[in-house]
Amino acid sequence: MEIMTRPAITVSERDLERLEAVLAALPDDQPGVEALREELDRAQVARSEAMPPDVVTMNSRVRFVVEPAGREVEVTLVYPRDVTGAPDQLSVTTPAGVAVLGLAVGQQIEWVAPNGQTVAARIVDIPYQPERAGDYLR
Repeated sequence: MEIMTRPAITVSERDLERLEAVLAALPDDQPGVEALREELDRAQVARSEAMPPDVVTMNSRVRFVVEPAGREVEVTLVYPRDVTGAPDQLSVTTPAGVAVLGLAVGQQIEWVAPNGQTVAARIVDIPYQPERAGDYLR
């Protein structure tokens, strides 16, 4: 996955630790692993208790617009092990999951999809963020 625009992203200490453990357990050639690793390497890291309330963290409920389709979606960003197949879940190892992790409301990121099309996601709202809710164990 080639990311075209790279806005600043912020990841919580707890999410970083958990995501590094996920990456260590996955094969390097699994789709999304390298892209997620690259995003984590460039992320600013914040204490979980100090996470800005408008940033997408793991297990956040996030609403974003996908371009060029102009389609608004609302999903929960989840770890691969938590994927149940529910349509409102987005694994952090998918291109869209890697893209939205760490973005703030109003930010946009673009990437090249496997079909060669440039896709963009713009964060519209974060109805639920575990850190904002004081749920640090989620």
